[in-house]
Amino acid sequence: MIQHFAVAFIYMVVSIFILVILLQLARLMRPQENRPLDDRGRLIKYMTYECGIEIVDDSWIQFNIRFYVVALVFIIFDVEALLLYPWAAVFRDIGMIAFWEMLIFLSILALGLAYVWVKGDLDWIKVQVKNAGKRYQTMAVESES
Repeated sequence: MIQHFAVAFIYMVVSIFILVILLQLARLMRPQENRPLDDRGRLIKYMTYECGIEIVDDSWIQFNIRFYVVALVFIIFDVEALLLYPWAAVFRDIGMIAFWEMLIFLSILALGLAYVWVKGDLDWIKVQVKNAGKRYQTMAVESES
């Protein structure tokens, strides 16, 4: 039994040794010149790269939270679709109880989709209503074509 642990320990020690050797070799081979800075004194290596366009401001800016909400809703329903495939593959083996469980699962997700839809989180364009009674009251803008 202890021989199995000894083999794993030897493998771990040899792996760490090779890792340290390769990191030291990379440190010796990389160029040691001065690292380029931009006009604000920041390292160019750590700057945000946007399709070759020169950076104007920090990347820590505020933008609309709807991008995150739409992405999270997409992920939820994408995971639902991934769960349906293995369930459908073994449906005959697991019987009618699994059918009713999946029906409950899909109804809960449909209820969630209806909630998100009614709340207006799927509307991409929203405009702040001036002099609204509530602080966060918004209305959807109809697309003008």
